[in-house]
Amino acid sequence: MTEITVAAPARRTADGTGPYYQPVGNEVEVFTAAFRSRRAIMLTGPTGCGKTRFVEAMAHQLGVPLHTVSCHEDLSSSDLLGRYLLKAGETVWVDGPLTRAARHGGICYLDEIVEARQDATVVVHSVADHRRELNLERHGAERIVAHSDFCLVVSFNPGYQSVLKDLKVSTRQRMVTVRFGFPPAEAEHEVVVRETGVGPDEAWALVLFAQAVRRLEHGRLREAASTRTVVAAAALTSQGMSTFDAGMAAMVRPMTDDADEEAGLAAMLETYTARR
Repeated sequence: MTEITVAAPARRTADGTGPYYQPVGNEVEVFTAAFRSRRAIMLTGPTGCGKTRFVEAMAHQLGVPLHTVSCHEDLSSSDLLGRYLLKAGETVWVDGPLTRAARHGGICYLDEIVEARQDATVVVHSVADHRRELNLERHGAERIVAHSDFCLVVSFNPGYQSVLKDLKVSTRQRMVTVRFGFPPAEAEHEVVVRETGVGPDEAWALVLFAQAVRRLEHGRLREAASTRTVVAAAALTSQGMSTFDAGMAAMVRPMTDDADEEAGLAAMLETYTARR
C-alpha cells in the first residue's frame, strides 16, 4: 500500500499563534475569498518558496483541519479516496485523506500533484468544480457532497516539472491560481530572523547571497537558492556555526555536485559572509 503523509490540524507555534507566514502580495486575500466561495485553489512556484507554510498558516487562520498528501509517482486514486483494509479480522472501509476532508470539512492539500498517477489527478475533477462531490465506486457507489468547509488545494512547480507532467487545462481551469515567487529581500530577512533567531547581520549575509544566486544564469544548478535553504543555513548559524560554513552546508552543496560550480558559489558566499 502506498504510504502518504496526512497531517490533522495545522501545527501551531509554541506561543499558540499558528505557523508564521509573511505575506508578500494579496495571496492571503485570494485564498480566503476562494475558500469562502468554495473554490479549489492551485499554488504554483519554485521549490522552497513557502507554498506549504502558506497553506499551514491559512488552515490555522481559517480554523479548519489540514490533510496534507505528498504526491509521488505511485500515488493512486485509492490513496486519496480510501480502500478496504483488514482490521481485527474484519474487512472495513477506511476513508482516504481527500474523502475525510470532503466528508468532515477541512483543507486537503495535494503537494506536487503532477507527480501523482493520472487516475489520482482525474479523481479531483468532480470535487474541484461546481459539483463539489466525490463518488466512491468501491464503497457501494457512495456519493459524498463536500462539506461547506472543504477546500481542495494543489501545488506544483512549473519550472521544475517536465512538459509531460504539466496539469491539463481541464484541471487548471477548475481552480483559482496563486503564483508564488521568492520574497523580496526585506521580507525574506524578516522570515529568516523570525524562524531561526539568528542575528540580523548574519541573516542579511545569507539572504543577499541567495538573492544574488537567483540572478545568475543557473546552468546546471539543480535549483536556485530557496528561502527554505536560507532558513536552514540560518538555523545552523544560530547553533554556533560560522555563517560561511552554514551557507556551504545548507545552500551551496545542495545546489550542485560540480566542483567548479561549487568553488564559484563558495567565492560568492564568502564575499557576503566575510566568514562570520
